[in-house]
Amino acid sequence: MKKFVAELIGTFMLVFFGTGAVVFGNGVNGVGHLGIALAFGLSIVAAAYSIGTISGAHLNPAVSIAMFVNKRLDAKNLGIYILAQLAGALLGSATLYFFLLNAGVEVTSLGENSFSQVNAFGAFLFELIVSFIFILVIVTVTSATKGNGKIAGLVIGLTLALLILVGLNVTGLSVNPARSLAPALFIGGAALKQVWVFILAPIAGGVLAALVGKHLLGTEEA
Repeated sequence: MKKFVAELIGTFMLVFFGTGAVVFGNGVNGVGHLGIALAFGLSIVAAAYSIGTISGAHLNPAVSIAMFVNKRLDAKNLGIYILAQLAGALLGSATLYFFLLNAGVEVTSLGENSFSQVNAFGAFLFELIVSFIFILVIVTVTSATKGNGKIAGLVIGLTLALLILVGLNVTGLSVNPARSLAPALFIGGAALKQVWVFILAPIAGGVLAALVGKHLLGTEEA
């Protein structure tokens, strides 16, 4: 239960603050790309150093699946983590939706991921690559033998911020199925039709990162 609650709260923070920066801070006088990147990145940092000691602060089904592949997480906890992450993401989008309605703003976006400058194959390949990089960083920096737990949260948060700066205008940068699915369910339309890319690509990238970390980088060595 503690791990479930921790992952729910952490994923809520990521989605609410990250997509909130997109929705409320992306106008003419908004925070801009750097602000959005930092909102997502700093959410990861805050979660890592608060609930990280309880659940590891995965906040992402693709990360949890990668940890399962490398036997850092068993099947039971994998299910618990993914359910908590989906619930936290949905709650984050629902809360943002409420505040938009409360402010009298027409809800046309909740910071959902989508692609228009590239086709589906290009979007899938891009998300696969950035998810691989992101989750490989996580697998490595949290390794018992290769990592550094003291700075892991900061490294992971800054890595996400960097990737968002690169990918914001390509796909909105997902690397996280829960972060993409929640707003898409509320917005529907093209976001919901395209969300399969943001579910499958991060998972594939995460599995690849887990295998590369284990077999080529030795992250799972005793």
